[in-house]
Amino acid sequence: MVSQLRFRHDEDKRTCSFPGAGTMTAQRMFQHDKFQIQMMTMAKVSITLLAAVLAASPALAQTPGAATSATTPGSPPPPALGPRAGQAMLALSAQFAGNRKPIRSGLVWRVLSESFDGSPPRIVARSNEAEPSFALDPGIYLLHAAYGFASATKRITLGAQGLSDKLSISAGALSLAGSIGETPIAPAQLNFSVFVPLQGNSEGRLVASNVKSGELIRLPEGTYHIVSTYGDSNAIQRSDVRVESGQVTQATLHHRAAQVTLKLVAGPGGEAFAGTAFSVLTPGGDVIREAIGAFPQVILSEGDYVLIARQEGQVFSRDFKVEAGRDRDIEVIAR
Repeated sequence: MVSQLRFRHDEDKRTCSFPGAGTMTAQRMFQHDKFQIQMMTMAKVSITLLAAVLAASPALAQTPGAATSATTPGSPPPPALGPRAGQAMLALSAQFAGNRKPIRSGLVWRVLSESFDGSPPRIVARSNEAEPSFALDPGIYLLHAAYGFASATKRITLGAQGLSDKLSISAGALSLAGSIGETPIAPAQLNFSVFVPLQGNSEGRLVASNVKSGELIRLPEGTYHIVSTYGDSNAIQRSDVRVESGQVTQATLHHRAAQVTLKLVAGPGGEAFAGTAFSVLTPGGDVIREAIGAFPQVILSEGDYVLIARQEGQVFSRDFKVEAGRDRDIEVIAR
């Protein structure tokens, strides 16, 4: 269990670490009272219909005359085009719901026109800018701002005089890492999955998988369950982490594992036999890992194991122990 929790606060960042055996630090998301995405009830447009339109949006052709705003990384945003005759300007921005600080990156905006004939809303403008402006015909529109896995939606009426509006998004960000004791684990050897706990099930709903160390995951505010896999065997750690609105939470999962190199040799320190088939088992006989080669490397959780080596119809075995942070060779003597 978690024995200690340390926090360091910066203006927009929180760092947390859960030291201790079998303990870690992690990622998470959705369907929970505090981290369900809240979308305003909109007249004549159901949430289901809006979600379907947004899901299909990459395939939708841009409507002729619709306003768009996009930037190329590293280049300044293009100047806003003035409205044509009969159009008005719509200026948008977003803020974190918790501390009301402006969101300056990571936003995806969509503006949809509301129809009154039962047809789906139509995307008329989109942008990846933090504060986009659009020239649109006066009318009723749906604003949708996505910040990673979090979002906010609002229904507005654009008049001839124009409008400036701001959306609040209850979201933060999560960055994950792993370590053995105080030694960081190489990002290439780690893989994270983020879940939203549901009614006693810590892995109730998968939010993100194949997340790498240092990757920034934008999530609705709430508590998430993180699963960290070190290597591709049984070195797995789990923990719960909370994401606060407007903050970046840095979480480190502490693994108790080591990397072992398997060898079949004629004598201690001898040359390894090529083409050997290895099986790593628990003392109870459950197969943890199988590999073929002269000296395959396997990452294993701390504990006791049985190693079986097969070479040219002969079978050899030995017991061995894995200690956290102690990488070493495991030799099976062919005799």
